[in-house]
Amino acid sequence: MTPINPNTEINPVPPSGTVYTETVETVVVRESNTGWWIAGVLGGLVLIAVLWILFAGRGPGDADARMLEAQAAATQAQAASDAAMVQGQITGAQASIEIARADVARAQAEAVRSSSDARAAEARAMTPPATVVVTTPAPSTGQAVVTPNAPQN
Repeated sequence: MTPINPNTEINPVPPSGTVYTETVETVVVRESNTGWWIAGVLGGLVLIAVLWILFAGRGPGDADARMLEAQAAATQAQAASDAAMVQGQITGAQASIEIARADVARAQAEAVRSSSDARAAEARAMTPPATVVVTTPAPSTGQAVVTPNAPQN
């Protein structure tokens, strides 16, 4: 057999006496949508399963109930905060009262001390100084006698 040159004619003229048989195959490709239908059905089932998982067990009232619970918790937290603030103010007021009481007690003690100092100063002012009289006895004894003057009130 002779090699076929690609630059020559595809069906060369056969030499005389040679018989060629040509067979023609016809391939019919049918387009089938079965694969797409299967993929679509599976995708729909997956979508339904995802939605079922997301929304299963949650009714329309669940969100409202959770919202009400959150609001109640927030209200309780606010009330506790307000109570703590009021308690802090009460404690501060009580501390201020105790400080004021201590100031009053100190002022009263100072007033009593001042009053007693004033009475002592008045008593000192009214008492005449003591006069010391020295008398000498007769020369026979030889001792001196000292007598204070008694106040004459």
